[in-house]
Amino acid sequence: MEMQIGIIGGGILGIALARALALKDQGHVTVLEKESTLASHQTGRNSGVVHAGLYYQPGSLKAELCARGRSLTREYCQEHTLPYQELGKLVVALGEGQLARLADMEKRATANQVPGLARLNREELLGIEPHAAGIAALYSPHTASVDYAAITRRMAEEVVQAGGCILHNHEVTAIETVGDACLVSTEHSTHRFDQLIVCAGLQSDVIAKMVGADPSPKILPFRGEYWVMSKTSAAMVNGMIYPVPDPRFPFLGVHFTRGVDGEVHVGPNAVPALAREGYDWTSISVKDTAESLRWPGAPSLAKKYWKMGTMEIGASLFKPLYAKQAKAYLPELTSADLVQRGQAGVRAQAWSKDGSLLDDFAVDRVGPVTLLRNAPSPAATSAMAIADYVLAHYSVGKTQ
Repeated sequence: MEMQIGIIGGGILGIALARALALKDQGHVTVLEKESTLASHQTGRNSGVVHAGLYYQPGSLKAELCARGRSLTREYCQEHTLPYQELGKLVVALGEGQLARLADMEKRATANQVPGLARLNREELLGIEPHAAGIAALYSPHTASVDYAAITRRMAEEVVQAGGCILHNHEVTAIETVGDACLVSTEHSTHRFDQLIVCAGLQSDVIAKMVGADPSPKILPFRGEYWVMSKTSAAMVNGMIYPVPDPRFPFLGVHFTRGVDGEVHVGPNAVPALAREGYDWTSISVKDTAESLRWPGAPSLAKKYWKMGTMEIGASLFKPLYAKQAKAYLPELTSADLVQRGQAGVRAQAWSKDGSLLDDFAVDRVGPVTLLRNAPSPAATSAMAIADYVLAHYSVGKTQ
């Protein structure tokens, strides 16, 4: 009898896994997606950047899978005639105080074999981004821009063509382990799977609880908001302009990204979302917020980042404060250049009981269930590589 493999989640990770299983004939694959469309959450609400591996600790899963994922994403877009634009990224040091961090980042990027990496002085960076601030920069010419939702949809077509099944509007309500298999229930049906893979993003800890996994890490939702530059002012940005990461803070900070549609987005910031899928301040879940506040790590996290959080919330609520953050990297920018809010996203940040935020990808296994517990950026870049990794290391599929 053919092995039945279930996948919860129709984002790029779930669909990449479904595609890998279907094309390798590892069993019959069924994807359960709670929304009416694929890529509705993190996949379809990010900046569309294909990362080259500048930031990640050498030897980490992020470093390894990002490098492989970038190559696979480029090849996939070329093969399927999907947009893939190598616009290049500048990581800009604004002053002398950031040069040491820029040097540390250069060491990491070199260890990760980021292709074409170059250290630039002020004159050289102006040759790439004439309107940017900064006294020095790292340049990654092969950092690219894509449409991850379009990639997900195309991969989904391959899943179906290979005999797989994708069920929309099938939110999982219960999971029961029965021997070596499991029963997965939705409002519409119950499915028996020999193996189950959970790629539930913002709901990953909810599903983990259903299968009896460790409640830690918990998902802490952070909203990232964008502003779109006017067509006239967008001409000031050729590719991507990023800040040097500050190790004191868990998020990168506002930056500039030109998308495949030609629009330049400014952002994202990072503010606490008041619901798992809280894409604006009016989206509030008392249950989600209370769970976050009751988590053992909440006091230490608040103590550590309250000042940063206050600044981010202020910039979210008051456009001039947001523009001021961005203006540090593009001095000619004015508040009037930010003409409309872009589509916000919510990052599924994994959060330990001690208040620490998980950095690397994290995969867990409970009986026949494999759970992706933490898949932050560069998960979209790495999606196809993550799929291969899970299949190789977690005994997924009939031939393992």
